[in-house]
Amino acid sequence: MTRLWKNQAFTIAHADEGKFEGAGLRPFFEYRDLGINAATKGAYGAHVIRAVPGMESPAAWHSHDLDFQMVYIIRGWVVFEYEGTGEHILRAGSCVLQPPGIKHREVRHSDDLELLEVISPAGFDTHDEAAP
Repeated sequence: MTRLWKNQAFTIAHADEGKFEGAGLRPFFEYRDLGINAATKGAYGAHVIRAVPGMESPAAWHSHDLDFQMVYIIRGWVVFEYEGTGEHILRAGSCVLQPPGIKHREVRHSDDLELLEVISPAGFDTHDEAAP
């Protein structure tokens, strides 16, 4: 039986034991689950996302039904465009908080892109959007 502290279980995820999988929101990215979804019963999620070399984003506008979405760039770079703020180049060390429901798109990225995404809740809907 797993012990819970305030509805959360203790968990550790090590990079050398982690596995990237292609089954995720975007086919041009691979995802490594950090165990936060299971440890918080879906209240939060966290994963490392990396680019699939040679694959590009279709730069489609979309939004997410989330309460919280933070992205931190570990390596490489990515260009996001957000409604009302334009394009932003994020590089290693950059962090962005994407407000709930903001229309955005991933425009382009480097082949070595790797980022950390923290979300709440872990399961959420994504909606295709017209350009703002």
